[in-house]
Amino acid sequence: MLDALLVAGQTTSAELISIVHADEERTAAALQRLLDLALAWEAPGGVRALTGVADAMRGMPGLVSGLRPSSPEPARPDEVAARIAELTPAATALLRHVDDHGGEGTTGSARRTVSPAEARSPAEELISRRLLVPRDGDAVVLPGEVGLALRGGRTTREPVDEVPPLATSPREATMVARTAAGAAFDVVRRVELLLDHWGVQPPSVLRSGGLAVRDLKAVARELHVDEPGAALVVEVALASGLVAEAADTDGTPSWLPTDEFDVWSGLPLAERWARLVGGWLASSRVPSLVGSRDAAGKSWNALAPELSSGLSEEARRLALQGLAEVPEGEVLAVGTGIASLVQRIAWLRPRRPTVFADLVTAALTEAAVLGVTGAGGLPPSGRCVAAGDLPAAAEAIAPHLPRPVDHVLLQADLTAVAPGPLETEVARRLHLLADVESRGGATVYRFTSASLRRGFDAGWSSGEVRAFLHSVSQTPVPQPLEFLVDDVARTFGSVRVGHAEAFLRADDEAALAALVHDPRGRSLGLRLLAPTVAIATSPLDVLLPRLRELGAAPVVEAADGTVRVSRPDLQRARTRRGRRPAGAVEARRAAQVQAVATAIRAGDRAEASRPASAEATTTTPSGALAALREAIEAGSTVVIGYVDNHGATGERVVDPRRLDGGRLSAYDHRADDVREFAVHRITGVRHA
Repeated sequence: MLDALLVAGQTTSAELISIVHADEERTAAALQRLLDLALAWEAPGGVRALTGVADAMRGMPGLVSGLRPSSPEPARPDEVAARIAELTPAATALLRHVDDHGGEGTTGSARRTVSPAEARSPAEELISRRLLVPRDGDAVVLPGEVGLALRGGRTTREPVDEVPPLATSPREATMVARTAAGAAFDVVRRVELLLDHWGVQPPSVLRSGGLAVRDLKAVARELHVDEPGAALVVEVALASGLVAEAADTDGTPSWLPTDEFDVWSGLPLAERWARLVGGWLASSRVPSLVGSRDAAGKSWNALAPELSSGLSEEARRLALQGLAEVPEGEVLAVGTGIASLVQRIAWLRPRRPTVFADLVTAALTEAAVLGVTGAGGLPPSGRCVAAGDLPAAAEAIAPHLPRPVDHVLLQADLTAVAPGPLETEVARRLHLLADVESRGGATVYRFTSASLRRGFDAGWSSGEVRAFLHSVSQTPVPQPLEFLVDDVARTFGSVRVGHAEAFLRADDEAALAALVHDPRGRSLGLRLLAPTVAIATSPLDVLLPRLRELGAAPVVEAADGTVRVSRPDLQRARTRRGRRPAGAVEARRAAQVQAVATAIRAGDRAEASRPASAEATTTTPSGALAALREAIEAGSTVVIGYVDNHGATGERVVDPRRLDGGRLSAYDHRADDVREFAVHRITGVRHA
């Protein structure tokens, strides 16, 4: 109704109700609601919208019809219909095309002032009959009365009071519950594996915040998922408070598991899942954007601070609430179900931006990965999540979660088969010693030299590895696996690596030993590797002066063994830049003179148009808006009183172009450019 009122302008209640494609009783109730809210009021000439409503609605989503306001003096419907009937088929097609694509276009090479008899193109036919009205530049718009005529006297071609139906298909409720429980188990296990790995090898935080692309790819490989799936896992872990930015042992900002992760790991599986779902549901993060690019062409990184939207939480809740309306035993139809749900939510929230539909679609996809939905429907646990009752959701999903097992079947081909989901502790240890080869009803792990070496790097001994394999295997440990453990244990640690910044070499063994054992040189980190060779943990630029302080006379040795004499680097001051060429100075002065002359002419014009009395310049805010809109429609020049950022009041000669969002876009004669002015700073408007 509000949209129709803006299209029709001031009109009677009966006429307004007739142009809305809906039930008359509902339309009348909506009109009364607008009057009660003071968004519309009844003037002597009919109902009209409150001043400012058009500015609030223009340029924002939610205009049901997409039509523009009617002309100040619109033609009668029969006159508009007669003009349309005179058009050629090409002009009619062009007119409908403009109506279907926002009601605005450009004239191109078409003439803007031509009679109907002189029209040589479809665009000129429309302009000559006032079916398209020229605006500033080469733009033309479709007046509201023409749009109403094209749509049979209505603002929309389809009824606006009919709720879009949901496309559903039958599906067994037990299958929906089992599918959701399987997905719930997978996401909990992946979060565990991810944070166990990050607890040992945390990825660094980017300088701009977020997770690097290479680290996200590493997560995808580690969890055996694609990159969007990996982004969802890390974002859910962040939203649930299980991961945060902190400094690692080297002081580098990294992504580390929080202490809440240790508490969360000890909870029952159903409660762990409910914690993840609760964090996801209340989060403002948008994992679906990871990997895409923003308007500036920059790629979105996972965990980036700006990867959020205030509409995300509402989109998730509306998606689940809409899915909860599907009766039990039915799910969203494959192919059309999600689109029908998005269309219904768009009908329920018509003022949301166009990106809201993408957020709803992403919410349904994420809900399926997290186990909130299954096979396109909501299980009992998902309905509890939609209602906001997470403890009840955990109780509802617990019977459907797979029972964990504590054993594997070791095979002679260096693999281990887990006949079901492993207990958390067993899965962690086995994941440290073996690589996941395949997932499914039974997970297959493969032992390799590299995987066993991970266990030895973590501090395990060969005896502990053997004991663990015997404790978890239902079958005897195969001989090839025992041989592999022995081989890795025998080669582990045969090569040792240490840290050194510099080395010392001397022919005099006694002199070198005296330097190493000198108490004054303890901070240098000297250590003998051979009677004539020592290493130091101090860098070369620190080591040389300290050795000289200890009474030695060291020289620097190059990589080929030759001696290098070092000297301080030569320093130079930067040469001053020369003066600018004379031509550049003259050009800059000419531009300044031209700008001053333009400003003086604009000031003279403003002074010449000043009224005789001060009262004539006083303008109310509503009057100023009305005068600016009139100037935009007429394309005339006005003088505005304007308060700048320093509080000083001055006058500007401007040609108003557009009034939108509380800002006036106009050509400023003094600046010789298009500028924007805040409407609340305009103190008066008068014609120049």
